[in-house]
Amino acid sequence: MTDWAPIAKEYDPLKAGSIDGTDEEPHDRAIWRAMLARYVPNKGVTGDPHLTLFVARLNLQTTEDKLKEVFSRYGDIRKIRLVRDLVTGFSKGYAFIEYKEERALLKAHRDANRLVIDQHEIFVDFELERTLKGWIPRRLGGGFGGKKESGQLRFGGRDRPFRKPINLPTMKNDFYGEGSAEKRNWSREGTRDWRTRDRDHERSRDKRWPERERSWAWSESERERDSKEDRSRGRERKDRDR
Repeated sequence: MTDWAPIAKEYDPLKAGSIDGTDEEPHDRAIWRAMLARYVPNKGVTGDPHLTLFVARLNLQTTEDKLKEVFSRYGDIRKIRLVRDLVTGFSKGYAFIEYKEERALLKAHRDANRLVIDQHEIFVDFELERTLKGWIPRRLGGGFGGKKESGQLRFGGRDRPFRKPINLPTMKNDFYGEGSAEKRNWSREGTRDWRTRDRDHERSRDKRWPERERSWAWSESERERDSKEDRSRGRERKDRDR
């Protein structure tokens, strides 16, 4: 595949649900939902998406001030948006950080991934909602990543890139039928080998069997002799006792 890449250049829910991006049928219902979804990015979000960093897996106790303290070391920050629940106001565990310069964005993307903040190892990537064509969020069955326990893993992102497809040659299933001459010869040779082994095994067993009969007959004669000797000794004791 000449156009294969480990990171998706355009979002396709069907490909994202495949470990190598080659599936032709969805294997879970969430992929169907994502394929049928018509998602439009939030128009209320402001800022330059090409200078925005996505930060996930945050400790729910992590605040905007803590994020500013950590991520300002990579460059000047223009805006931090920690996503919170509209009803409770509690953090949802992810945020968006907009930098003033692309250099700072790239440095944070390179160095801040898997950084530990408040006892949590975070995940850092570029914003995809407004930059990746066809993007479908996780809540609609799309996204990247996912947990193994749910059985709805998504591939093609930084956290779980595509695996390179293995191009296997087409092989016929008729192993004993219309296969190549070489395959048929191998099959016949293999059969002959098994038959030869069976014959050898039978011959060796036939050779061993007379020996077993002789040893068995010898042991029987020894037992008869011992029993006769025991009976004669018993009669001698009785005669002495009289």
